[in-house]
Amino acid sequence: MSEPASELSRVWTNTNFPEDVQLTLEDGLDGAELIYATQTVSGNLTSSPPDRTLEEATIAFGQPDAEQLLHLSNVRWVHLTSAGYTKYDRDDLRAVFRERGAILTNSSSVYAEPCAQHAMSMILAFARQLPMSWKEQFTSRAWSDASIRRQSVLLNDQNIIIYGYGAIAHRLTELLKPFGTNIVGVRRNPSGNELVPMVSMADHKAWLEHADHVINILPANDATKGFFDRDTLRCLKKTAYFYNIGRGVTVDQEALSDLLHCGELAGAYLDVTDPEPLPVDNPLWDAPNCFITPHTAGGFQDEMTRLVNHFLDNYVRFQTGQELVDRVY
Repeated sequence: MSEPASELSRVWTNTNFPEDVQLTLEDGLDGAELIYATQTVSGNLTSSPPDRTLEEATIAFGQPDAEQLLHLSNVRWVHLTSAGYTKYDRDDLRAVFRERGAILTNSSSVYAEPCAQHAMSMILAFARQLPMSWKEQFTSRAWSDASIRRQSVLLNDQNIIIYGYGAIAHRLTELLKPFGTNIVGVRRNPSGNELVPMVSMADHKAWLEHADHVINILPANDATKGFFDRDTLRCLKKTAYFYNIGRGVTVDQEALSDLLHCGELAGAYLDVTDPEPLPVDNPLWDAPNCFITPHTAGGFQDEMTRLVNHFLDNYVRFQTGQELVDRVY
C-alpha cells in the first residue's frame, strides 16, 4: 500500500497532449497544479532533459530525466507514459526510491492490448503467407497460388515460445489460445500466475529448437543486451519465424540478416530495431521475408486519452493510499 497524499499534489509532465486530452488531465487532477516542462514533446517516449520545473513537483507524469530524479527528494511518484522503463532500471535509482518511499509505475496496462494484437497480426500474416501475396501484387503480379497454398500453415499445434512474459505476453497468450497452439514462456523471475508453462533461461534453447514462432518481448537491460546472438539464432529451425516487439538491442541484427539472406530462417517481423529509425542502407530492409514496422505496435487512435485516464486512475489511488497499478518499484 502507498501512503495517502497529505497535501495537494503538483504534477509535472513533459508531454504536450492534444487539447482535448489536456483538458481531461486538468479536470481529473481536481484542482492540483499541473506543471509543464520547459521543453515538451508530442510523443510519449521522449525523455525530458534535466528540467528546473521538475524541482517544484511531487508527481512526475511522462519521461523525466532519470539522473535528475536521484537528487529530487520532493518527487514521491513517477508515472511513465510507456510500458518500457529501461532508463529507470537502475540499482541506484531503485535504492533512492526505496529510501524515500517513492514509487515508479509505468503504462503497461495501456499497451498490453495493442502490442498483443500487433504481434497476433504478425503471426497470422506469416501463417497465411499474406506478405508473399502482397509482394507479388506490387511487383510481378504473378498468380503463385500453388506455392502460396503449400507454404500456408494452420496455427493449430504450432509451437510458440515467448521471451519476456509480462502483460503483453499474457494478453497475446489469450489471443493465441483459441487457435490450439502450444505456448511456453521464458521469464527471468516467474510469478506463478502465467497462463502457460514457463521455461528457465538456462533451459530455453532446448525448447527453442522446436519452435515454429519465436516472439521476443524482452526489455532492454544488461542481461538482455544481445540476448539473441548468432549462436542463439542458429538454434532456430529453417521453417521458424522470428518476431521482435521488445527492444532492438536484444538482437544481433547482423546475424539475423545473415540467416535470412542465407535461407536459414523462414522470416522475421520487426517492430523495433537498433538504432531507430533503422538506417536506409541497413541490410535488414532487403532481407528475404523480413518485414518492418516503425515501432508502432503500441500505437492506436485514442492512445493519449487512455494514457491520461490510466494515470488519473492511479492518481486517485495515490491520493487515497491504495496500491498503484503497474508498479515497477
